[in-house]
Amino acid sequence: MKRLLYFVLLITVLAPTLLTAACASPSHDMKMATVNTLPPKIQNAPTRVREAYQFAVANPDALKNVPCYCGCGGIGHTSNYSCYYSEAKQVFDEHALGCSVCVDIAQDVMKLMRDGKSPPDIRATIVSTYSQFGPPNQ
Repeated sequence: MKRLLYFVLLITVLAPTLLTAACASPSHDMKMATVNTLPPKIQNAPTRVREAYQFAVANPDALKNVPCYCGCGGIGHTSNYSCYYSEAKQVFDEHALGCSVCVDIAQDVMKLMRDGKSPPDIRATIVSTYSQFGPPNQ
């Protein structure tokens, strides 16, 4: 009888937790490149910057979908992805190492993807958030 009482008590305590976890919105796994795929200078960058590069390497289409607003169009960048990697030269671009706008955009894209937003919704959010900083590079 005592065991049954403990079991009922345990179920009573755990049931709300289990139900809450089961009903929560789905978690969207974020692909991230491993740190060792990055050049040493980028590996040693601050965490937010390094994460942005890791995200860019693993999710190029997500950042190609959004413009950058830091003024980098003048140096030939065509999307936020260009701030991280030069497809024409097949090398990492170090621009985002020193540009908080580029990193903030990538971090926002990461968050929006985790929240389950669609590419058009992500682009619209980035445009509305960052257009105040200047013209887009795409």
